[in-house]
Amino acid sequence: MKSIIAEGKTSNEAIENGLRELGCTKQDVDIKILENEEKRSFYSILAPRIVKVELTLKENVEKNIEKTIINKEEKILSDENYELAKKDLLKFLDSFSKIYDGLEYEINKDNNLVEIKITGENSSKLIGYRGDIINSLQTVLSAIANKNTDERVRLSLDICDYKSKRENTLKELAKKLEKTVLRTKRKVVLEPMTAYERKILHTELQNSKNVTTYSIGEEPHRKLVVDLKK
Repeated sequence: MKSIIAEGKTSNEAIENGLRELGCTKQDVDIKILENEEKRSFYSILAPRIVKVELTLKENVEKNIEKTIINKEEKILSDENYELAKKDLLKFLDSFSKIYDGLEYEINKDNNLVEIKITGENSSKLIGYRGDIINSLQTVLSAIANKNTDERVRLSLDICDYKSKRENTLKELAKKLEKTVLRTKRKVVLEPMTAYERKILHTELQNSKNVTTYSIGEEPHRKLVVDLKK
């Protein structure tokens, strides 16, 4: 069954953070306090108070969530709404490409996902530091694609194969982080990442026998933590 570890200054705050991440209510989970806020040594009294809790989805709840996810993924974007979204996207991209000479782009549909690929000699400028510009541009394009449609349009933007390269980099990072945590016996807290990047690391380490992963903080400063399994 799906379990996550959440943190907070109190057990209640940690539980709320975990429920928010799972997208469920307190009645849907089994809760286990991993670190009690009352048990603190004299030497740790000045340290920041952090409480860890483990939340495990109850079996019937997990099955319902999985069923909902499958149904959503099976829904295919209609050709009519795809053409509406594509028309608006092309209008924007045609104007946008005038700012950057040499930009080339293509739009395709893959079931319920609209994929945009941008290439060209100046296109790398649209990636930014750790993908901050490409992520912002994807948000803008997603809003444009959904402006005139009556069903949700999921959109993915890639520039110069950045995302596929980034995915490989994150998978390699996951392996290194697992070795680091095992060697030092200490958790590693990464810099803020997008939900897309955190998901890659979560997925890569979800079957690890040695470490577990969970997220802390609020968007857009949410961070991934790699910690030893208890």
